[in-house]
Amino acid sequence: MKNIFAIAGNEARRIFVSPLAWAVLGIVQLIVGIVFVLSLLDYARFSEQAGDSFGVSDYIGGSVFGFSVIVLLLVMPLMTMRLFAEERKSGSLTLLFSAPVSLTEIVLGKFLGLLAFVFAVLALLALMPLSLVPATHLDLGRIVAGLLGLFLLMSAFGAAGLFVSSLTREPTIAAVGSFGLLLVIWLMNMLAFNDSIPFTSVFSYLSLIGHFESLRRGIFSSADAIYYILFTALFLWLTVQRLDMERN
Repeated sequence: MKNIFAIAGNEARRIFVSPLAWAVLGIVQLIVGIVFVLSLLDYARFSEQAGDSFGVSDYIGGSVFGFSVIVLLLVMPLMTMRLFAEERKSGSLTLLFSAPVSLTEIVLGKFLGLLAFVFAVLALLALMPLSLVPATHLDLGRIVAGLLGLFLLMSAFGAAGLFVSSLTREPTIAAVGSFGLLLVIWLMNMLAFNDSIPFTSVFSYLSLIGHFESLRRGIFSSADAIYYILFTALFLWLTVQRLDMERN
């Protein structure tokens, strides 16, 4: 565990000293912030005619968290593209292989370092709905469920991006490949609603966005959490296997 946390700390420092991380944090906050303000304006306009069935927590969960997923799908490949590809390109990956640490420790350490960035993103996103607490009755359970869903989704994005980064020495290719992989898995949700295609239930279960919808609505299901944990574990395991092939 000591080696894992040491690698995680080093990776987190690498991420946060990079201008890319701060630019991504600023852009995500700006874009989602605009959506947040527009959502509040729409809520103020339509809340009276909608009555009790229309709450500010519902609108935040539906609009802000839903839109955040699209933004994060675009930015997470940018944050994972350098994790292994850049080290392979610079030659430092060979030095990392020769260090007295296992491949599992290397992968988990880099993944935990990436999660530090994930927590920073979520902390900034959480400030938006929490800023409404003094002025309105906010369903904190629903907000927490939405943030949990975003965390699990970003963890899955990060694990997939980590794997793609281990396949190439070009960070740009890693970013494009990660985005393509995530988009294909995401779009499986569309196949789930096409009755002309067999095994729609399988596509529905495999879809990344399908499992997020329940959490976005404030409904926690252990099946959704288990799916994201298994998805993340699978791609972390694939990354270890890929690096083992390269080291041998």
